[in-house]
Amino acid sequence: MTVDAPVSLGHLLSLRDFADVVLRGREVAVDAETCAKVRASRAPIDAIAAAGDRAPSVYGVNTGFGALAETRISAADVRELQLNLVRSHSVGIGEPLPITAVRGMLLLRAQVLALGHSGVRLDVLEQLVEMLNRGVHPRIPAQGSVGASGDLAPLAHLALTLVGEGRAAYVAKPASDYASYDDGQPTYEPSAQVLARVALAPIHLEAKEGLALINGTQYMASLGTLALLEAEELCTCADIIGAMSLEALKGTCTPFDARLQAARPHPGQAIVAGNLRRLLADSAIAESHRECGKVQDPYSLRCMPQIHGASRDALAWVRGVLEREINSVTDNPSVFLRDDGYDLLSGGNFHGQILAFALDLAGMAVAELANVSERRVEQLVNPTLSTGLTPFLAAGSGLHSGFMIAQVAAASLVSENRIYAHPASVDSIPSSAGREDHVSMGSVSARKLRMIVSNVRKGLSLELMVAAAGVDQRAPMKPSAGVAAALASVRQIVAPMKGDRVLADDVEAIDRWLAESRLRMDVEVVMGRLA
Repeated sequence: MTVDAPVSLGHLLSLRDFADVVLRGREVAVDAETCAKVRASRAPIDAIAAAGDRAPSVYGVNTGFGALAETRISAADVRELQLNLVRSHSVGIGEPLPITAVRGMLLLRAQVLALGHSGVRLDVLEQLVEMLNRGVHPRIPAQGSVGASGDLAPLAHLALTLVGEGRAAYVAKPASDYASYDDGQPTYEPSAQVLARVALAPIHLEAKEGLALINGTQYMASLGTLALLEAEELCTCADIIGAMSLEALKGTCTPFDARLQAARPHPGQAIVAGNLRRLLADSAIAESHRECGKVQDPYSLRCMPQIHGASRDALAWVRGVLEREINSVTDNPSVFLRDDGYDLLSGGNFHGQILAFALDLAGMAVAELANVSERRVEQLVNPTLSTGLTPFLAAGSGLHSGFMIAQVAAASLVSENRIYAHPASVDSIPSSAGREDHVSMGSVSARKLRMIVSNVRKGLSLELMVAAAGVDQRAPMKPSAGVAAALASVRQIVAPMKGDRVLADDVEAIDRWLAESRLRMDVEVVMGRLA
């Protein structure tokens, strides 16, 4: 595992930076320029606090919150107001988020503060940075946000750990490139104990700081970014696995001709067709049926560039949304300095509508990869469609059932995804006594997307298992170099079928293989980098 320089917060954060920190434990840091910005943004808040009861009403500094925004808070109660806010908003429910999702929230919330418009002390930012670097991960329940006014409940649970309340887990950096922060079950203890374990002390919140910690979209953005990165990996896996299915079914490469693709120049379509041409080049199986008389393959084979490519194009738009969001200020109010003073502007940058739309679209786009994959599985196992292959790819038809139920399992995943793919963004439930009268539900979009991505990876695992058996049956004819590399990769973990056996173990092993990017990396050793 290589050691890179820390990611410098307060500057442009890329999705690669996000992955390095959240998944691989790269450290983060705050440079002198960022420290200066944060200190400067704090000065107006300190001035308001110092003016005491003579200060004008400023939302979240000396007023209540939400529908209580017009309720004035006395200067003596300003500190208590912030702690009360964090405590009262910690109403998350359900199972705790995976550690990687929590790390994403810590990183993105620190990035917001580092951009210098939040009006917090540098101490607050440094506490987030040290928690992330030292492995302190708050217990954040997965449910409870409506995706507007910020992901209030999840972020409140994050803020609890900064002040030594709530619960947290110490989880060390993964020991290898194939280990994960999410391996095993974290042990949650009182936050104060976990902070002490890594030589950190709880902080005391001052004016506005509780609000600055919970007002934002970092729950949606963290879960959404993690899911997007997985979905992009699955797009390439779908091309590799689809190529294997095409070889097993004696399909043709003609539909992937560059001239056809140029006639309809969608970027994703061109990328997929290019991948397929490379993966399927110089195939003895293809050469064996060049003059077979078959005119066209089913859509699930012939239209892979159009179907997989459309998913890629949709995810490319989602990537752009997330790249902007992880570098956005989502506070309310936000501090803007002038040469002759400052402005504290109230707005709605905490509203998650753009993320709700993007993550709903991502769910539909990635779900389609499993949808078309299941159709290829049907082509492989159905004896009326899979010319030259045994029924259900079984060793002995009748005595053995082969991969009959693999198609059933794939269909189950596809059906479940159709439910998850219904957009959460079409819903809104007013909150806070009608003051927050339209919400995005983007938090639900993010949670659904992660479930869809998990199902799609399992669906592709099923196709890979079945397609490998199909290519085995074409022996002694040899597939293309790309498909041969994919077959060799999967055979490292799953043996060929000689008779019936429990397939659940095989699917689980392949699922892990895809999650670790092993299939793609093994193929790229032979083929070079795929898009």
